[in-house]
Amino acid sequence: MALDKVAKRAKIKRRIRKNVFGTSEQPRLSVFRSNKQIYAQVIDDNKGVTLASASSYKNNAVEGKNKTEAAAIVGKDVAEKAIKAGVTQVVFDRNGYQYHGRVKSLAEGAREGGLKF
Repeated sequence: MALDKVAKRAKIKRRIRKNVFGTSEQPRLSVFRSNKQIYAQVIDDNKGVTLASASSYKNNAVEGKNKTEAAAIVGKDVAEKAIKAGVTQVVFDRNGYQYHGRVKSLAEGAREGGLKF
């Protein structure tokens, strides 16, 4: 029986999260992509705390940009906030999405912002 799109992504997400875990030294950079917006969080899973977050929602810097360009700006923004919080190295959690398009653009933007994966 074929899985629908949401169930398929949830299955991939569980498989990724078995191996990807954020610690205090190397938190997890988690990405959520909706149809219109993109969100990123730097999470310490040991404490259950979000250290930094950024999104394209109500972000003046992404006005007039396409979604891929907006994702790169969000990546740089989350990297800047994470560095202010004392984080330089993260583990990337693509959250079941393909490493392609907006997710890839966000990751490259975070690398440009100074985060190491």
